[in-house]
Amino acid sequence: MFERIVYQSTASQDFESLALFQLLTEAQLRNSELQITGHLLYLDGKFTQCFEGPPDKVELLWQRIQRDKRHHSIELLVRHTSEVRRFPEWTMAFSTYTSLYVHGMRGFFPVDDSGVSPLMLHCIQEM
Repeated sequence: MFERIVYQSTASQDFESLALFQLLTEAQLRNSELQITGHLLYLDGKFTQCFEGPPDKVELLWQRIQRDKRHHSIELLVRHTSEVRRFPEWTMAFSTYTSLYVHGMRGFFPVDDSGVSPLMLHCIQEM
């Protein structure tokens, strides 16, 4: 049994390519240790993140996210259990505008022209 959380928040500062790369790298390392997988979307100063894993690890990460000063106005959108992971191969996939891509950024999936990430749609759709 896995638990999945989807939330949205507002960045406390503008995130340029390097800051996003550092954030993503940190998340991938931490999530690997916690057996967490998921996807992070960053558009126009807003984060939308979907993450999943063992319920106790998800709760630990959720508490940490709520204390993180890099964002505010955190809104929980979805929290539920699931039998399967939506992102089994990604400790943290990432989507944003192509202009913010940093060469070597693992798990990068650009948004389309309307700012939509198919991976985020995959996360929030019902099983």
